[in-house]
Amino acid sequence: MSAKIAIVQHKPVFNNLKESMAKAKTIITEAAKNKAQVIAFGECWLSGYPAWLDFCPEAGFWNHEPIKNIWADMYENSVEIGGKEVKLLRYWAKKYKVVLVIGMNEVVKKGKGNGTIYNTILTIGENGKLLNHHRKLMPTYTEKLVHGMGDGAGLNAVDTSVGRIGSLICWEHWMPLTRQVMHDEGEDIHFALWPAVKEAHEIASRQYAFEGRCFVFSIGQILQVADLPKGLKLPKSLKGKPKTYVLNGGSCVVGPDGKFLLPPQYEKEETIYFDLPPLKILIKERMNLAVSGHYQRSDVFKLKVNKKRVK
Repeated sequence: MSAKIAIVQHKPVFNNLKESMAKAKTIITEAAKNKAQVIAFGECWLSGYPAWLDFCPEAGFWNHEPIKNIWADMYENSVEIGGKEVKLLRYWAKKYKVVLVIGMNEVVKKGKGNGTIYNTILTIGENGKLLNHHRKLMPTYTEKLVHGMGDGAGLNAVDTSVGRIGSLICWEHWMPLTRQVMHDEGEDIHFALWPAVKEAHEIASRQYAFEGRCFVFSIGQILQVADLPKGLKLPKSLKGKPKTYVLNGGSCVVGPDGKFLLPPQYEKEETIYFDLPPLKILIKERMNLAVSGHYQRSDVFKLKVNKKRVK
């Protein structure tokens, strides 16, 4: 049995949760009409990946008022797991009988607020159930200015009607033990969420697919200069170029042999549809490599994982 996967390579409305949710509803409704069974959004899609960290020269200034204002906007437009936005996402998944995989900036405000923004992925089943809640383990480089460290509670794959699904965020794909934990979860389909799928990210995605003998959907973001937060200085190379791509997408699909089934799609703001081949292909590829089976030496190596949620 094959499945249709929708890769969302649309921009959110940056630092505007209400309008981003309205856009998500339109995208989900359209993808469901096109018979998509899984709809996958990128890293921090609600409400925008903070790419300004890498492009605006004032991003690292200590106690800089414009930076604090942008972070406050980012916080106020982040998602609470028990809030109305997640309830809506669960409702739409159930209404359209689709699996949703969506990246977001997550906060904990009610009751036990901790003032931290997490880089998070939610996986929601066709029945509207929240199947997995993963927080990125380690913010990458400049991300440490805006995101807190996650935990191992979300290092899970989950069963769906199209196969067993797992996901990781960005440079988690270069953490060998994290990869092994997810391979041990028995993924059929893996969603790799990136700011944009650069050459090194393509390599990591192909490596992951080959190593895990799974399909990898690598999802990149679209961001242009005009989308960067107001109030920050731009480098000379970007001034006066509102349509220049800061993040240029690059979403792609990799098969279990590490080869592209869909090559990277750059500078396209659209929903990309892909018909997944039958999962039997994965079984055949696991004959000669199964890193959680006959290619794993459990008598030599022991991997212990702390899956406790940090509040």
